[in-house]
Amino acid sequence: MVVNPVQSVGAVGVVGAGAMGRGIAQVCAVGGLAVKLYDSSAEAVGRALQAVRDDLMVAVTRSKMSQADADQALARIKMASALSDLQGCDLVVEAIIEQLEAKQKLFRSLELVVTPQCILATNTSSLSVTAIASVCTHPERVVGWHFFNPVPRMKVVEIIQAPRTSDDVVQQVVSLSQKVGHRGVVTSDSPGFVVNHAGRAFVTEGLKLLAERSASHQELDAILKACAGFRMGPFELLDLTGLDVSVPVMESIHAQYFGDDRYRPVALARTRMTAGLLGRKTGQGFYDYNSPPKALAVAPALVQLETVKVWWPIEGPAAMPDAMLPNLPVEGLCQSPEEADVILLFPIARDLSSTVVSLGLDASKAVAVDPTFGSASGVTLMVSPATTRHALNATQALFASKSVKTFVIADSPGYVAPRVVACIVNLVCEMAQQGVATPADIDAAVRLGLGYPCGPFEWGDRIGANRVLHIMQELFATFGDQRYRPAPWLVRRAELGLSLSAPDRQI
Repeated sequence: MVVNPVQSVGAVGVVGAGAMGRGIAQVCAVGGLAVKLYDSSAEAVGRALQAVRDDLMVAVTRSKMSQADADQALARIKMASALSDLQGCDLVVEAIIEQLEAKQKLFRSLELVVTPQCILATNTSSLSVTAIASVCTHPERVVGWHFFNPVPRMKVVEIIQAPRTSDDVVQQVVSLSQKVGHRGVVTSDSPGFVVNHAGRAFVTEGLKLLAERSASHQELDAILKACAGFRMGPFELLDLTGLDVSVPVMESIHAQYFGDDRYRPVALARTRMTAGLLGRKTGQGFYDYNSPPKALAVAPALVQLETVKVWWPIEGPAAMPDAMLPNLPVEGLCQSPEEADVILLFPIARDLSSTVVSLGLDASKAVAVDPTFGSASGVTLMVSPATTRHALNATQALFASKSVKTFVIADSPGYVAPRVVACIVNLVCEMAQQGVATPADIDAAVRLGLGYPCGPFEWGDRIGANRVLHIMQELFATFGDQRYRPAPWLVRRAELGLSLSAPDRQI
């Protein structure tokens, strides 16, 4: 028998009064719902209510809420002394310990208490909703409702539909999410759901670049912030979350996808975790938090620009893009690469070594400039093993004369920002192909849940699907690594000239 859910959720039960449980209780109460909060520890409920009160008072102080609204929201949260007190709820969500057996036991108990129409939701961040629902008499009413911490401020929630979850239940929870002020993102029950799945490429590719010694962790973080617009770099993020948290998550998702190389972690992350370099919590991770922060190395003394002759191609695969011209002086231009002291090349995806060889140029004079993420905020310069110090110094001087900051990396296909962003876009294209979520939901989840400058499908369209595909193809050709195989979703839309958000047509 399929159970039909209630037509409108008015009363919510929350099991678990920790940070997540009290946050869910708070947003539901602010959204006008009656809330019953239960925990096996009555003291935990008392602490949760005080924390909710304190947070609401902060909102009042900052004029984000009136005192009357805060008082009414707090009055809507009632303490439940036993699971049986939840019997009148339209939806019960658990936010207890992240253990499958504990959640299954709780759901079996709840089915004995609640009405047949009550929706049962789990706030699990990593467990299979399907496995949790498998012990229930009515798995069609079990759904994932995964919030992020802190719940009142993270305005996105994942709604996980297991294979037997009713479509009506999903739609009810989507509507409820909107009512409590959150953007509901519907996803299938798959490893990492949407946010943790989509976030794999950022830190994993950052670690891969570090392992290749493309640049220091500090330089990589700086490039991704200044050139691509991320709020923090991958190594700042890893230090914030702690390697003892991040490494098991990376390894777990890799295992859950049966060793798919697209999710393969980098060995140095586990090595650093084993060494106890966990991040902020231990005082030292990729950065040392017990010492003043170190500034990036200052560029060597600038050469005299009057003596520097520069050449760059105006056509071909490494030509100067028009958008870069305002960042460079044109006084020292010469007519041929043979006359030049510095050869500036702008390959989109190839490394500098293969570019100079294919063009028959003098590698000692050549410096590559990232044409995809270059602006007045900063540009990335790439050198080959043959590039002389004079050529690099002169290039830095050229940009410095226009007050443009430069970052220097070793030879690497796709530079740094284009490579990381292309890997993010490619990964979400694979997610769309698998039906994990729609492009619109993935974009919303990434913007709100990860704080990226824009959604990856939107980002891919801005860069151009063909350019993203070109970068992935060059990475795949260079390394022969399956992590870089282009997603079919990306390939087809690039070939057809479609937006990356264009849906598959069902026949």
